[in-house]
Amino acid sequence: MSNLIFLDTNILLYSISGLPKELRKRDIARRLIDEEDVALSVQVLQEFYVQATRPSRPDAIAPDLAKQFVDLWSDLPIQDITLTIMNAALSIQVRHRFSYWDCAIIAAAQAMECTTLYSEDMDDGRQIGSLRIVNPFKEE
Repeated sequence: MSNLIFLDTNILLYSISGLPKELRKRDIARRLIDEEDVALSVQVLQEFYVQATRPSRPDAIAPDLAKQFVDLWSDLPIQDITLTIMNAALSIQVRHRFSYWDCAIIAAAQAMECTTLYSEDMDDGRQIGSLRIVNPFKEE
């Protein structure tokens, strides 16, 4: 079993946030990214780029800066988008009723044998196979 942790797109987006109301989340996201055993997927990198550069985003960044972040994070273990991942995501979606895109992230994390998926958007504490979903921003 791997000790890898998988990061959802929102973790990457919070890590670059310049909004004062998101300082706590930015600090948490940066700590997670700095962990040794972090994994991502091509989908997460794609979503990051699109959302980080979206003109309607209050703290949007320039495309060349977003590409620099993608290049930096591309040194981490990355799960490609494959037919196997897509089919696994479809099966997860049927069983667990998450959106397809969340299921593709779950499938990628499972393919990399990650034990934890950090996400603000999915069910905190939910266990899917050997993968546990954790909201790192949840205040106790």
